Amino acid sequence: MRTILVAALLAIGAVALSSCEKQATNEVRPKRVETVVVKTAPVGEINFITGEVSARVQSDLSFRVSGRIVARLVDVGAFVKAGQVLARIDAEEQKADLDVATANLQSARAQQTQAQLAFGRQQNLFKAQVTTRAALDQAQEALLTAQGSLKSAQAQLDTARDAFSYTELRADADGVITARNAEIGQIAQAAQRIFTLAHEGPRDAVFNVYESLYLGRKLEDKVTVGLLSTPSRKVDAAVREISPTIDPSTGTIRVKVGLEGAPYMSLGAPVVGSFRSITQDTIELPWSAMASKGGQPAVWVVDPSSSSVSIRPVDVSSYGTGRFAVRTGVSPGEIVVSDGTKFLRPNEVVSYDKEAAK
Repeated sequence: MRTILVAALLAIGAVALSSCEKQATNEVRPKRVETVVVKTAPVGEINFITGEVSARVQSDLSFRVSGRIVARLVDVGAFVKAGQVLARIDAEEQKADLDVATANLQSARAQQTQAQLAFGRQQNLFKAQVTTRAALDQAQEALLTAQGSLKSAQAQLDTARDAFSYTELRADADGVITARNAEIGQIAQAAQRIFTLAHEGPRDAVFNVYESLYLGRKLEDKVTVGLLSTPSRKVDAAVREISPTIDPSTGTIRVKVGLEGAPYMSLGAPVVGSFRSITQDTIELPWSAMASKGGQPAVWVVDPSSSSVSIRPVDVSSYGTGRFAVRTGVSPGEIVVSDGTKFLRPNEVVSYDKEAAK
């Protein structure tokens, strides 16, 4: 009988103990999260964009007359002097025109000489009253006609000489050939680009910048430009020109930065430019704090009085590496969940380091 009683007491104790364990297990503990206190800090964004060194002045060189190219004397990368011959076209037609113009000039000179002599004789005869006034006027008219013909022949010769000189393509300044678009034997049309010449002198670093870089922010007037091959060689250069139009093919804006006192940056060298925005007081939060509400960016905000959380939409001004900037939605001093945002529910009580959040 005593044995049965002991067994019953043990069974009752086991049931009571099991009930206590289930009650302890069913207790919900607040979820532990990491938090940050919203603060404003001076932030300046830096964007690194690649570009290349270009001559400030470039010219497209072309023949003024059409013809077949018979000689190409330079290639891309060649340094040329002003007046140097770069290419020639077949000049047989222009040479023939020059010979004709020369012959016409000689004939006009001979006619003028003959008319001058005839006019002189008529003047002498008229003084001696041997000839008539009409004959003298006729001789004078013939002289004036001969003089006009001589001037016309001289102008034709000058035009022929110019046309003959146009068969040679010459450099208009000292510089480097950066492009060519013709080969020997090719028929070149008048005004067709044959070479591109980068003039010796000031140079620019040219960047194709996306439009968004200039939207909603102010950039500094100085850009740090460094060689891609030698990053340690840098120079602070001023922005010289910003294109007012967007390139329809790339959707970018061309920005030219003047390279003054940087002779080691050769033409065509790839460079990287650091475009810095003017420092502004901004609220920045870590990427881990980003949540979503209705498909829009949001963050979880902790109520310090009740330790409960609520989700709040925010207006993101910019995205960076590991952080994002908030324009509106939260205020300095508020507590935002930075880690542990998954599976949170509105008004849920959470546990966090209150001392660190002060």
